[in-house]
Amino acid sequence: MRGSPGGAGGVETLAYRVFMCAEFPSLAELLQAFVDAEVRTPVKHCVLACAGQAMGEEVVNDNLAWPIQLMPLRHALGLDEIAVLNDFEALAYALDGSLANDGRHLCGPNAHTRGPTLVIGPGTGLGAAVHIPGTGGGFVLATEAGQMDFAPNSVRERELLAMLAPEGGYVPFEHIVSGPGLLSVYVTLCALDGTTPTLAVPEAITTAAVARSDAQAVEAVEIFCGALGSFTGNLAMSFMATGGVYLAGGFLSSIVELLKRSVFEERFLHGRSARALLSQVPVWVTEHGHHGVQGAAQWYLRHGTAAPGPLQPAAAGGVP
Repeated sequence: MRGSPGGAGGVETLAYRVFMCAEFPSLAELLQAFVDAEVRTPVKHCVLACAGQAMGEEVVNDNLAWPIQLMPLRHALGLDEIAVLNDFEALAYALDGSLANDGRHLCGPNAHTRGPTLVIGPGTGLGAAVHIPGTGGGFVLATEAGQMDFAPNSVRERELLAMLAPEGGYVPFEHIVSGPGLLSVYVTLCALDGTTPTLAVPEAITTAAVARSDAQAVEAVEIFCGALGSFTGNLAMSFMATGGVYLAGGFLSSIVELLKRSVFEERFLHGRSARALLSQVPVWVTEHGHHGVQGAAQWYLRHGTAAPGPLQPAAAGGVP
């Protein structure tokens, strides 16, 4: 990435690739493969947008294929500086550019209004961040909201929760609302119904639910959608998200029609006085792949002047 010539806060993508983490023994080797294959101009500054939070020189995360330690990574790649932000924090910064007008309408008014805006997405975990408008582009709050306690909404969900935590205790939302969570829900429903699970990956469950070829897959996706609605409504109330909600990720994009037919909207709206507010909050579903890269670059262009080795807007002969 580089700043667009002439400044104005825009960014250019010079090269973009998708890699599978599991195919590399470390993040350093993944990034080096990208540099070797794609980079034509020396790069000395890197922004990592990844699940989890930076704690000193390490990124704390339960879902990556390997640990991320910044000092060894900096040395291995010969970088002057590495900055780290949460992946959904990066997506929220993309609301200043590429993400704002992207997405398929799910519920609420189909109009963009000013106000706090949420970006939420289930994948290997459950991420969320909020963009607060203001001067100079506003600011973004990263969250670990996916770690909040799941609360069942029906007798069936209570039975599910009792199976997931037979001794009681803490069950976070992301153990229900994520790819691994969907698989866990499906397997648990099979156990409750006394049937043998036949589907082994989340994609197979969503495919079977779309085709209505597996009763437990259909119910698992319905519970997933309902829990996502409750989670999204909770956050929308917490942050008074009058600017709307973007549900991000290829996972959700593949089940948009199921989401529309599900109890998502009813669970999102909650009840009584909350419904009056939440009925005015628009919700869209969007792919997020390239938006996260755009948002990470937007973040660095904005904050680089306060950090060593900023990624400056490109002038003639400028270095990305």
